[in-house]
Amino acid sequence: MSPQFTSRSVTPADLPAISELHAKTFGPGRFVRTAYRVREGTPAISHYCRATYLGDRLIAAVRMTPISIGGAEGALLLGPLVVDPDFAGQGFGKRLIAEVIEAARADGQRLVLLVGDQPYYGRFGFRQVPAGQIAMPGPVDPRRLLAAELADGALADMRGLVAGVPG
Repeated sequence: MSPQFTSRSVTPADLPAISELHAKTFGPGRFVRTAYRVREGTPAISHYCRATYLGDRLIAAVRMTPISIGGAEGALLLGPLVVDPDFAGQGFGKRLIAEVIEAARADGQRLVLLVGDQPYYGRFGFRQVPAGQIAMPGPVDPRRLLAAELADGALADMRGLVAGVPG
């Protein structure tokens, strides 16, 4: 019998397991990252957040937070993306990213922003944000600030400080 993996929208009942997986994978240092500042004061779940389970075991999750850039909405912050180390390298993160990007595009979102590695995220259309165009509310290596356009010209239209959109 093959394993039964399911991918679905995150619910409030998933949050404790997601928090445990974040702690296991990223440790306590995760809270000092600038992306956490952006998410402060925003709902813990948007309808773009997804999780993958093997039976009752959470093995991967991704958060998508609505943001404004320079006051303009229509963008999302991707992350954190977490995969249980026991399941790393098996495509679960890739699948979740593809799912959330497609859902965001279908809903008319214009841009997805993240702080991450170009070699990994480039396959999903993410590219480095031009230096100085978009600012995070804290230190970020500018080479790791990446964006994927979901609408033509969206990156060129977005300039300024990133802020979470309160619920």
